[in-house]
Amino acid sequence: MDFDLMLRVYPFFLKAALVTLELSVLTTALGLGCGALGAAARLSRSTVLRALGASYVSVFRGTPALIQIFILYFGGPQIGIQLDAFGAGVIGLGVNIGAYMTETIRGAIIAVDRGQTEAARTLGLSRSETMRKVILPQAARLMIRPLGVNINALIKGTALVAAISVVELTYTAQRYIGSTYKPFEMFFLAGVIYMVIIYVTGLGVNWLDRRARIT
Repeated sequence: MDFDLMLRVYPFFLKAALVTLELSVLTTALGLGCGALGAAARLSRSTVLRALGASYVSVFRGTPALIQIFILYFGGPQIGIQLDAFGAGVIGLGVNIGAYMTETIRGAIIAVDRGQTEAARTLGLSRSETMRKVILPQAARLMIRPLGVNINALIKGTALVAAISVVELTYTAQRYIGSTYKPFEMFFLAGVIYMVIIYVTGLGVNWLDRRARIT
């Protein structure tokens, strides 16, 4: 293990980690938005919306995220969609994880006791008021940990954008392997940084989960 080399290059890896963090934050935000819309469609009374929601989940969970990123980045220009590598990575990963978050959010809503809905309707609340004031606050507590799992998977999945030359952790490791011929050290260093990011994210999820259970 060449520790001297790792100490020399780690500042560049930390800079790349900021790109990984930026990717993670943006794709998480997009994924949550897609997940919320997808879950609303899946739970809608409209047959068309339910079919659209189911199709979204089926397509984006049934095909590799890397293929989706390639379609956006390499195939987009053929249909008039011009995206840089970073933008294609954010949209590709965000829409992909959104399909998983759709089922996470929908599952949490379904898990709330139906008696809560019946009680709220008995009190005169409309369907939208029941969802907003009764169901969603309870479902939010149930979905924190599963969404945390989705986010952790997403953070690791950001490595896929190295395939379209986004300079994040994995791409940086590959680049330095070409000049140092030390693949073990480079990937080990990248792996440690990924673990730290995921560990800190896990602490945040646990904190949110504890707060939700107290309130």
